[in-house]
Amino acid sequence: MTATATPPPFEVRLPASEPVPVLVSIPHAGVAMPEAVMATLAGPAMAALPMTDWHLHELYDFLPGLGITTIHAVYSRFVVDLNRGPKSAPLYPGRFETGLVPLETFQGEAVFREPPDPGEIERRRQLYHAPYHAELLRRLMDLRRRFGHAVLIDAHSVASAANRLHEALTDDIYLGDRDGLSCGDWLRDALAEGFGRQGLSVAINHPYKGGFITDHYGRLEDVEAIQIEMCQRVYMDEGQPSDALAHPRFETTRRLLRDVFAGLLQHPARLG
Repeated sequence: MTATATPPPFEVRLPASEPVPVLVSIPHAGVAMPEAVMATLAGPAMAALPMTDWHLHELYDFLPGLGITTIHAVYSRFVVDLNRGPKSAPLYPGRFETGLVPLETFQGEAVFREPPDPGEIERRRQLYHAPYHAELLRRLMDLRRRFGHAVLIDAHSVASAANRLHEALTDDIYLGDRDGLSCGDWLRDALAEGFGRQGLSVAINHPYKGGFITDHYGRLEDVEAIQIEMCQRVYMDEGQPSDALAHPRFETTRRLLRDVFAGLLQHPARLG
């Protein structure tokens, strides 16, 4: 019998209004951590779960009301990174990046006191990574069958400080479409214009082009995929996740995002 995770590795939020052909994935908001994994972490700094996309599933909780299907992670990316391929193939050849189970943070700190061996990594892939992607694919294919096409938006947030991936981030939003390979220009441009109307600065494909989810599912027929990376300072005080939900910028950003997505759904190219 195949083992299953408790709790399950994802939660799905179904449309609460007329469905539209859009699915939003939030793969790095999870904070659950099995005790056996927690025991191997390299101290309290790692137990605080840096590299988490803090509270994004709450920030985007308006999506079902717009008819958008949402799937979000339950477990920390320190258990397994859902935005990496099952074989940890490089997404940015020649540049530092983390693998299926990250062994170092973006700052170069060791994540584990006792790193998982290949057998443990494979166990985590089967237990957490594979079910998330099976559900994501099933939901995408359901939308494609119903509407003839589907749009996948992979939502992330990031601390603005410089690290091994990039210098300090000065823009607010970073859109990645794998240099135009994962979606049509209309989707990238519609989101860029929507964020711009809200007064947010937008960068395209630098330093983030999109991870495994954008790259992999953007290759499917009649599926377009794009990654949204938002600086955490837009909606919270970075480094203070426990205070984020009460931060005045949190609700302001939620309303802003709702306006951006509502505008996207009116776009005549593929969603009209």
